[in-house]
Amino acid sequence: MAGAGRASATGTGLRRYAACAPLPTALVLWLLSLHQADLSRMGDLGLLQVLPPLYWTAVVLLTLGFLLTLRQPRLGQGWLAAHVLTLIAVIHATPTLLYPTLRYAWAWKHLAVVDAMLRHNGLVPHAGALDIYNQWPGFFLLNVGVLKVLGLSSPLAYAAWAPPFVNALALVPLLWLYRSVTTDRRVVWLAVWVYYCTSWVGQDYFAPQAFAFVLYLWMMALVLRRLPPAPRTPDHLLPGYPPDRGARGRPWGWTLAVVLLLDAAIVCSHQLTPLMVISSLALLAVPRRNRRVVLPPLIGAVVLTSAWGATVARPYLSANLGSFVTSLATPDGNVASGFRSLGTAAPAQVLVGWADRGLSGAVFVLGVACLVLRPWTRRTPFVWLFFSPLPLLAANAYGGEMLFRAYLFSLPYAAFLISVLLRPRSRAAAGTGAQATSRQQRPRLRVHTVALPALLLGMLGGLFFGYYSKEAMNYYTLDEVAATQSMIHAAPPGAVIVGVTGSVPGIDERYEEHPEVRLTSTSGATQRLLVADPIAGLRDSVGFVKPGTPAYLILSRAQAWECRLTGELPGDIVARLAAAASVTPGFTLVYRNSDASVYRFTVG
Repeated sequence: MAGAGRASATGTGLRRYAACAPLPTALVLWLLSLHQADLSRMGDLGLLQVLPPLYWTAVVLLTLGFLLTLRQPRLGQGWLAAHVLTLIAVIHATPTLLYPTLRYAWAWKHLAVVDAMLRHNGLVPHAGALDIYNQWPGFFLLNVGVLKVLGLSSPLAYAAWAPPFVNALALVPLLWLYRSVTTDRRVVWLAVWVYYCTSWVGQDYFAPQAFAFVLYLWMMALVLRRLPPAPRTPDHLLPGYPPDRGARGRPWGWTLAVVLLLDAAIVCSHQLTPLMVISSLALLAVPRRNRRVVLPPLIGAVVLTSAWGATVARPYLSANLGSFVTSLATPDGNVASGFRSLGTAAPAQVLVGWADRGLSGAVFVLGVACLVLRPWTRRTPFVWLFFSPLPLLAANAYGGEMLFRAYLFSLPYAAFLISVLLRPRSRAAAGTGAQATSRQQRPRLRVHTVALPALLLGMLGGLFFGYYSKEAMNYYTLDEVAATQSMIHAAPPGAVIVGVTGSVPGIDERYEEHPEVRLTSTSGATQRLLVADPIAGLRDSVGFVKPGTPAYLILSRAQAWECRLTGELPGDIVARLAAAASVTPGFTLVYRNSDASVYRFTVG
């Protein structure tokens, strides 16, 4: 008996060691892989062509280590948290550590807004097309305050770390969300892992959306922890459902004040997220048992959003009222707008587009499958939150991005449903006797042991395709940044800045002084003329500007890649513009390096 006990203890120790070993090994392999990455090899598939085998080995080891840890109840939840945080670092800190400059054009645009508000000590006059940020300034003014406290002149020092930081900040509210429904450790942490394996949309950079989304998660977590539990029924198979929460059903008190404060921060920072808050709370209020808790924050959210729209944001809403009405009348067009035509994109990007759609469709199908196969989940709040973005998806296209934003806001709840679906049934449910349980459960456990890691790795593969495949146009060299800075500093106030695409780091700097023209955003007639005669098309694009106004044309590596990858303009248009400008009278080369060139010309 003593020998059997020692053997059992030895086996348990070996299993614990096997579960602990992959995490530090994966971490070391990931760090070593970064030294082997060669950014010069980046092509049509972005970082997927750059990262060495060591990187992908680390991803596989990390996934297997997480699943082994999940099956070891004696290992504390700190180990699970360490696996998740390492996954966040491996996915989201890799570009930050590899790139010499800030990634992604929209992050540079938001830097420019913060810089302008810092220089003007508040809202920016003569903001032109970027005046929308004056009407939702919360995120930017918060950063202005941070800069003043820290004594910094720009958020560039920390903006590059926004993706890993934002994803790490989302971890705690996600745990609160899932623990509001169950205390089952496996389901909660598997749901967290599924979320990070499928969050491919990339709305985690230095932006108001990332800031507002984290606040949204905290709002929903606080609300759900106050909801009364759903009725316990015989078909539930999940241990710890529903969890015993002493705070459920009690008066809100300070918690309600915190929820409304979070909503106020969202309302003044972002256009879409307040509407997602209202849609989520409205659907949560459908079951009568929830209304005592949900109605106060719902009413508060409606009042705050309406008040902001009627005052600060009124200019934008008034100017776009017609397009809002048109969108309401064409819900099918709003959904279809998210499916950009892949016919003109690079062949590799066609594959990426289908991978994105496949992952998104799989997430939705698995979520619905859980609602069908696990009937008790239809009595949880997640069934309402899973579908909460659909009303807004039908109401507005949001510049062609609504489908992706709907996926973003639905994903936390879909991840929980998928986790419930993937969790193996308890032994008590598999048979009535011990022998029956063993006979019936073993084949299921064998299939589950193989299928679960394969499915999670497949999800991660889809995420990497969506998140890393466009890095050739999202990554900027130091030479590209230097060219833009030289142009902005040389351009006098009132000069027009012309770019082929938006993939120019810092092109929006001092935007209140320099109107910007983007050739990919011009009319179809102008673009056709540009393709036929680059200089004639360029002059047509600035035809609205007063004759005699100086203009600066910047041509760069990332812009050429964006044209190639997206197909919005022919892939050779940047090279053709450079060749034409170099031999056309009136065009003066004012700056050139290996990755960019700047030409000065006069409008008219």
